[in-house]
Amino acid sequence: MAGRESEYDGAVNPDLVSDQSLKLQDQSTHLTTTANAAAGGLEITCFSELVDDATFHLQIIRFPKQIYAWIGCNSTKFGDLYAAASTRPSNTIGVASILGGSSDNTGSGIARRLVLKTGLNVILACSIPKNSPMLEANAEKKLMEKLVSLGYTQPR
Repeated sequence: MAGRESEYDGAVNPDLVSDQSLKLQDQSTHLTTTANAAAGGLEITCFSELVDDATFHLQIIRFPKQIYAWIGCNSTKFGDLYAAASTRPSNTIGVASILGGSSDNTGSGIARRLVLKTGLNVILACSIPKNSPMLEANAEKKLMEKLVSLGYTQPR
């Protein structure tokens, strides 16, 4: 992105980029990059939202059968990492803590609900403070709004 500074410039390999757009809306910044078909059709979306005096930084990477999402609250720390997927044959959702955290932390609940709403495997990095249910709800709401607008959710 010539002539523009962005906190997300280092996150995207310019050799894989075929289309970039930066949209400024009210109090949020969006950066969407689509990698070419040779790279597996990845779509990377980065944005920030200001909600109730908390700034959420979010990144979504759409793989062919999986979604990686990162949520940062008032910081750009990586946080805890969770993996969630539908199990067979009962179609329940299994969540594993990969880095830090435990199964009862903020990110595990969000990861579980993302699998239910998208039907895809989910890897979620989350740095929302513990014991902050309103921050968790607001972050999940913003993430789901974006996933719906990108068409990543399954029809009911």
